[in-house]
Amino acid sequence: MTDLPLPENWLTDAGGKLDRVPLGPTAEAVGRVTKLADGIAQITGLPDAPLGALLKFDSGAYAFAHSLDPDLINAVFLDDAAEVTVGERVTDTTEVLRVPVGEALLGRVVDPLGRPLDGGPAINAAQHMPVERPAPAIIERDLVSQPLQTGVLVVDSLFAIGRGQRELIVGDHATGKTSLAVDAIINQRGTDVICVYVAVGQRATAVERVIEAVRKHGDPSKCIFVVGSAGTPPGLQWIAPFAGMTMAEYFRDKGQDALIVIDDLTLHAATHRELALLTREPPGREAYPGDVFYLHARLLERAAKLSPDLGGGSLTALPIAQTEAGNLSAYIPTNLISITDGQIVLNSHLFSANQRPAVDVGLSVSRVGGKAQNKALRSVAGRIRLEYSQFQELEMFTRFGGISNDRVKAQIARGERIRALLVQPRYAGLRLVDQVALLAALGDSILDDVPVDRIATLRDRLPDWLDRTAPEVVAALASGGALTDTGRAALTAAVRDLAADIARLGQDA
Repeated sequence: MTDLPLPENWLTDAGGKLDRVPLGPTAEAVGRVTKLADGIAQITGLPDAPLGALLKFDSGAYAFAHSLDPDLINAVFLDDAAEVTVGERVTDTTEVLRVPVGEALLGRVVDPLGRPLDGGPAINAAQHMPVERPAPAIIERDLVSQPLQTGVLVVDSLFAIGRGQRELIVGDHATGKTSLAVDAIINQRGTDVICVYVAVGQRATAVERVIEAVRKHGDPSKCIFVVGSAGTPPGLQWIAPFAGMTMAEYFRDKGQDALIVIDDLTLHAATHRELALLTREPPGREAYPGDVFYLHARLLERAAKLSPDLGGGSLTALPIAQTEAGNLSAYIPTNLISITDGQIVLNSHLFSANQRPAVDVGLSVSRVGGKAQNKALRSVAGRIRLEYSQFQELEMFTRFGGISNDRVKAQIARGERIRALLVQPRYAGLRLVDQVALLAALGDSILDDVPVDRIATLRDRLPDWLDRTAPEVVAALASGGALTDTGRAALTAAVRDLAADIARLGQDA
């Protein structure tokens, strides 16, 4: 018997059994491109497409619905749209924009759509999640109670950050904002924190330096690098922070702790303004569209500490913003300060004076992390911030004349040692026990007799010295133990002996 071709309305399953598929009309939502300009397509004929819908063009390009008008859609291309033409068909995929998530992304450099940029194989992700996700409700959150150690003494001691907090890093151009955030990422080596670094509108060379620093000093196997650099289409730059947040939320929702650094939201706001101008959205204050606050609020609200019923995971956000001439009252910095739980302000004058990290102690604040600060560190931090602020004021006044008061001289000398202690080179994070030992020695006036120019040497030699002379206290604090009076005495004695050893070596030289 000769096999005859089956009619088109018949299908054959794996067992050879025929199954009839009824013929009938199929509905498909199809639109048309009416206008193209600068990475934006105006589309008509898709009245049911939701905001953020993924749209496919017949030429193979993809875009997402950025804004909706009564009779048209303003779609932003996700790639080069050189082959798209006016009048081309556009199909609503009935999907929103999604990105891959999961362990397969760890250690990789990807674009905001999850495509590899490091020359490695394609991401084999078991799951894809929308870039726009609702923030956890209040009842789904828990108190921020665990510290996120950055390894930077001035931050951990004065402006502690808790797991699940949103702490803004803000300052002028070239004041060390990215360096501070990268130090926080590097310090997570040896911990259970997953790190996500998102570059928005940054130069490719700057992103390469960040990646190389983490690979050299940190643990890149627990990091994801999401790159929407200055050379990528505006659509990719716009979704980059949301994509990075989705990738980090995967680990938070599994009960793990994650840290996301967004570098930076000032450039992200500029990209949003660019898209808004192209889509003719009404401008607001300082020519920014009126929804720029909602843009960043819905992004950063996704960082949270989840309740135990939801696994107890956390997502900590360190967004970065840039100011002009130290103007914190500008539109974007003001927005972000009101959204976040505190800000670390970097001062260009301090940076120029070689005081790095150039943290302005007077303007910086952490509204949440102090409650999550490690108890041992909190017990020795004491009045350092107040003493340092008083020293800065006294130093300003004493520039106009001599110092005759012995008490003022003592305050100036102590303030100089606090300043020398807070100066810290890049990629040289301090362990918790090192920070506790230095602050305990400062509080017990052990450093008062140490010359200012030897403070840096003491800090650099301290970790090895403590490992040899006070291993019990090192082990106790590393395991989360409390700082006892005996432990504090052992640490201060170790710092005193190290200072004496440095002084002896200096005299011998």
